[in-house]
Amino acid sequence: MKIFTDNISRILYSTDASAYKEMPYGVCYPENETDIIELTATARKLHTSIIPRTAGTSIAGQVVGKGIVADVSKHMNRILEINAEQRWVRVQPGVVRDELNMALKPYGLLFGPETATSSRCCIGGMVGNNSCGTHSLIYGSTRDHLIEAKVILSDGSRAVFSSERALEMTAHLQESTVLLNGNVTLEEKIYAQLLGFSMDGSLKKEIENEFPDPSLRRRNTGYALDMVLGLCRPDESILPDSGTARDIDNPIQNICRLLAGSEGTLAFAYEFKLNLVKIDPVPSMLLCIHTRTLENAFKANLTALKHHPRAVELIDDKILELSSKNPIQSQNRFFIDGEPAAIAIAELPMERDGLCPADALEKELTEEGLAYACTRVYSKDIPRVWALRKAGLGLLNGMKGSAKPAPVIEDTAVAPERLPEYIADFKDMLSELGLECVYYAHISTGELHLRPILNLKESEGRRLFHCVAERTARLVKKHHGSLSGEHGDGRLRGEFIPIMYGEHIYSIFEEIKRTWDPDGIFNPGKITDTPPMNDTLRYEENQHYPPLTTYFNFDDDMGIFCSIEQCNGSADCRRSAKFPGTLCPSYRAGKEEKYSTRARANILRQLLTNPADPSRPFDSPEIKELLDTCLSCKGCRAECPSNVDMTRFKAEFMQHWHDIHGVPFRTWCIAHISFFLKLGAAIPHLYNLVAGTRWTSSILKKIIGFAPQRQIPLIGKNAGAAFHRWVRRHGTPEKPNGRRVYLLADEFTAYTDTDTGRDFVTLLTHLGYEILIPRHYESGRAGISKGLVKNTARLALKNVIALKDIITADTPLVGLEPSAILSFRDEYPDLVPKELKGTALLLAKNCLLYDEFLVREFDAGRITREMFGTAPTSPIEVFLHGHCHQKSLVGIGASEKMLNIPGWYNVNVIPSACCGMAGSFGYEKEHYDFSMSVGEQTLFPALQRLKALAVVAAPGTSCRTQIFDATGIKAV
Repeated sequence: MKIFTDNISRILYSTDASAYKEMPYGVCYPENETDIIELTATARKLHTSIIPRTAGTSIAGQVVGKGIVADVSKHMNRILEINAEQRWVRVQPGVVRDELNMALKPYGLLFGPETATSSRCCIGGMVGNNSCGTHSLIYGSTRDHLIEAKVILSDGSRAVFSSERALEMTAHLQESTVLLNGNVTLEEKIYAQLLGFSMDGSLKKEIENEFPDPSLRRRNTGYALDMVLGLCRPDESILPDSGTARDIDNPIQNICRLLAGSEGTLAFAYEFKLNLVKIDPVPSMLLCIHTRTLENAFKANLTALKHHPRAVELIDDKILELSSKNPIQSQNRFFIDGEPAAIAIAELPMERDGLCPADALEKELTEEGLAYACTRVYSKDIPRVWALRKAGLGLLNGMKGSAKPAPVIEDTAVAPERLPEYIADFKDMLSELGLECVYYAHISTGELHLRPILNLKESEGRRLFHCVAERTARLVKKHHGSLSGEHGDGRLRGEFIPIMYGEHIYSIFEEIKRTWDPDGIFNPGKITDTPPMNDTLRYEENQHYPPLTTYFNFDDDMGIFCSIEQCNGSADCRRSAKFPGTLCPSYRAGKEEKYSTRARANILRQLLTNPADPSRPFDSPEIKELLDTCLSCKGCRAECPSNVDMTRFKAEFMQHWHDIHGVPFRTWCIAHISFFLKLGAAIPHLYNLVAGTRWTSSILKKIIGFAPQRQIPLIGKNAGAAFHRWVRRHGTPEKPNGRRVYLLADEFTAYTDTDTGRDFVTLLTHLGYEILIPRHYESGRAGISKGLVKNTARLALKNVIALKDIITADTPLVGLEPSAILSFRDEYPDLVPKELKGTALLLAKNCLLYDEFLVREFDAGRITREMFGTAPTSPIEVFLHGHCHQKSLVGIGASEKMLNIPGWYNVNVIPSACCGMAGSFGYEKEHYDFSMSVGEQTLFPALQRLKALAVVAAPGTSCRTQIFDATGIKAV
């Protein structure tokens, strides 16, 4: 097994979703337990350590360190066995939680514990952190469902932990002289130590006194010694029908209870056996309780708990405000009424004993004066509400500037009835320190994610980071809570475990670590022997960024560095093709960390802030290498909760790279495609003969560097100037409605897709609109995609000046190619001179994609269904694939609604991601295979399942090309 020690690999794995950064020795990708055994020996030989890692979504620094990062998510990600009758499953640690439940759904079963990152977090990480999630009220934590674990111990030996094994080993140790003969295995030492603890009455008494309130379900600070010694037992109501995860009558319980929450510090697990629960057949609904104060939300939670909800989650006003600025989450705000200080979201069964629990709860809340509004959410809209709640972490990092809600005390948990008093103390502490805070998450179980707003780049912010953590630990201790409820200690909270449990119990934790791992092989510096919690932070103290002049205006983000730093590592970009959405097509195809948006943000942040040559910060081959497989789809622009726009970063970087190294011939050709198409339109027959003939086109493709499998775009009928003349002749309606529309004759509409342009003009004139092509210049979209931003900035300036006085709400500019017209709205305002940004923004408001325009006119009553004539005898099935920029910036909903206007289409939106063509990306010979692999993730299989007579609609020129090349289907 190879250990990668190159600069890129080490940078990519130097951070997770926490505030920490430390360069590891190297990175490896184990394929099985044999590799892990070999790795253990290698680490000992190199005098370093092993850091087990899956998706890297931990926020307490669990997988950041100096050792060898072992990423098991790449290879060890199989579901090994499902036993539906006995309700358990065996999995490898790299299995994604939500993907596991997809596989279990046909059996009517699920793995209950979840996290906000459940679409990409893995079972190994959930065991390591003892994850809970939204429904911990009914499903408990991962520890409650871990039946068995197969592990490699620090000496390279194998062990299996289970209730049965605990019983066997206890009997073995009690009935033999194994400990006296000196030939003791590491597994025997582990059980012997725990057996000794179980016989120490004073220690057990101390544990009962010092550990969190036994009623507290979220308890994840330190090692779960109370659980493994049977001093604190799981709530049997969490597992009403399952005996598989219950305690057995033994002084040592299943060691899985100790392993869960140990954060990879005790052993390296390679297989888990998990308890499953039945999917509740009674559907849920949500009662969204709007309160005027945060305190009322706490009281409303206690009222809701009396009605036995499945979950109660909190969102405060700061997160609600941030959600309004996110393109995706803004669409999920439909349930919000007015401007609440907080919303408590109670999930309840639709029916219980013939009654609706929401009715009784809402009545009680109203009588108590706790809620000013209660909105109800049902069926398919429920996931949208939970999506907004789960986006909280990412949304917070989207806060502009260097001061952000810091992950310092976001995991405290106290009994729900103590929560109001605890938060009152907490607010007093914040007020004394002059800080503000964000409040959200698992209010039903007494855990709120509390994030004070701090600037960790400044020495004062770092001091407060430590001060808040220490003082909060003392508050949690006062209220008999747990410093970590679900996210673990890591290097963030380990320093304060002695405050929580006292020095003696902390010394017991140290003894446990020494017994299990005497040489410090597994993830040292977490839980025990942690460095100060404000060391090795992601940002250097008093960081001075190198002065950078950028082509895009990043002022709204307070500069390019703050814009890049919006990525907090929550890894939404690591979702697989099994989930809807666009983000991130290259990760979906490549399935490695280096293909993710997070990886690109990490490499940009690290190498631009600490360039090898400060005089040439953009001269970085490492950055260029990682950006090479970014398709510039803009999926991150919308679907990343922090609104990271890697398309823009890539274009900015590549322009600087070209400034240093020059512009490659192919790049220049693609960026100036309009020049070649204009020449071709002057001699269309000759151009098409050369570009369309096999041997001449092969020569052209070889010269340019295009994939031989691709067809060079041909000139359409009546292209270029002829297209403009055609529009002038045919753009006047027979029955005018008094409305005028300006058509953007973009590079594709005017030269290659002229049929589409003529169809659109014919349609609009039939509907009564006058169509004109205004004087304008090419959009510059190709220049942005190839990193020739300077040229696009000149075009943007020309277009804004040319169009600013004629484009209005009544006379909009309408475009057919999504990437071209949406450039006016997305990039232009940040490419023109600052003094013209306001003008560009006004213009952008009236630049519409064709579907948006038609829907707007339909909604205004200026277009009616009757205008489309007689319906065909049977409805036409249309399958719609959206363009990435369209999906990310405006959504596909307008296209769906537009196609439904005539009344004779059955519109089916294909849940596809990026097609893989992405402008010129799929044409480039070195990207062809990768491009096709991207399309194979969701789009191509969906198209291949269609019936022969189905119509495929695709707004994007590149999408239609990719669909035809891959499937032979001619999309319209």
